[in-house]
Amino acid sequence: MTEKPVYILAHHVVTPLADGTAENLDAMAAGKTAVFPNRHQLFQDQGICGALFSPQQWDTLSGRFGSEWTAFEILMLHSLRKLLLSVPHIRMDDPSTLLVLASTKGNIGDLQEGSARAAEQAGLHRSVQKIAADLGYHSRPVLVSNACISGMTALLVAKRFLDAGRYKHAVVVGADCISPFIMAGFRSFQALSDEECKPFDCDRKGLNLGEGAGGMVLSTEPPSESNSGSTQPILLSGGASSNDANHISGPSRTGAEMAYAIRLAMKQAKTNPADIGFIAAHGTATPYNDEMESKAFTLAALDQVPAFSLKAVFGHTLGAAGLIESAIGLEAMERGWILPSRGYSNHGVSSSVRISVRLEKEQDLKHFIKTGSGFGGCNAALVFSKTN
Repeated sequence: MTEKPVYILAHHVVTPLADGTAENLDAMAAGKTAVFPNRHQLFQDQGICGALFSPQQWDTLSGRFGSEWTAFEILMLHSLRKLLLSVPHIRMDDPSTLLVLASTKGNIGDLQEGSARAAEQAGLHRSVQKIAADLGYHSRPVLVSNACISGMTALLVAKRFLDAGRYKHAVVVGADCISPFIMAGFRSFQALSDEECKPFDCDRKGLNLGEGAGGMVLSTEPPSESNSGSTQPILLSGGASSNDANHISGPSRTGAEMAYAIRLAMKQAKTNPADIGFIAAHGTATPYNDEMESKAFTLAALDQVPAFSLKAVFGHTLGAAGLIESAIGLEAMERGWILPSRGYSNHGVSSSVRISVRLEKEQDLKHFIKTGSGFGGCNAALVFSKTN
């Protein structure tokens, strides 16, 4: 099979910080974060420090949809509609267009109602069918739910379909909402921080949860000047996944399995460690993840490449994280920016990896790597590259 170039035609991010990829990056550059203590979502009368949409933001988002849509579905559809507006030549009723949807939890928060109807509606397949019908999609979408690398896996699946010549275009969107059920699960692991998280820092206390949606449009056809805002086309040039089979919730202690995925992704992208401008890390600010990931960067000879985590800005957005953070990385590379890892000040992992501490402007950024990991031992790495 001869792999075809897979171009990024469009991307979109909606978070409590802003609506739009560029808008989110602008807010970050201004020093803003969506993570703060709040009581919008409660579990046993406890608040949460996270990146959650306010009731006013939900009112604005839901006002564009009918009452039959859940919060998760609203986020998914909002991002899909924004993406499709930016690529009007791509039609969802065209058999050459693939739709891939990703989520870790979907409507699982609705189960707290305890009704049979809520249980029936909580199934991800139901949401996918509703969304496909609303868009007039020609077939059944591909649904990906692969723990916290769901968004990255969705991009990998879409790329492989395009590589195989099955489709010309792929629309990929991931979304997740935070509920008391999800909060309870992470609290049971003692994984939540009561303040803004500090990835890779010695004083990190755990992660912040977040909600949002992110998406991309991929194509084997290069973008034209009329449908691309980028001055230089960007490719999803490589990607791979692995599983360390270590523990249902704890990652590998060596980082070898993530390093394996990174090396495979770089090989597919025909890049070397010296070519990589930055790493958009998973960086959850939990002890085992940060340690594993930093060891993986060292094993993959990327320890001197600046790495950053976005979790102190957007929180951990679960199945949407890989898409949101990849899109932000794309926007940063287009601007020639290496982003700071918010919350990091004192090195807190055993490997001497290079964690970015300030916004740097580099004119020669040509490639970056996005990494991710999740429960069940899953790992993923994606390489994004400018075409020349």
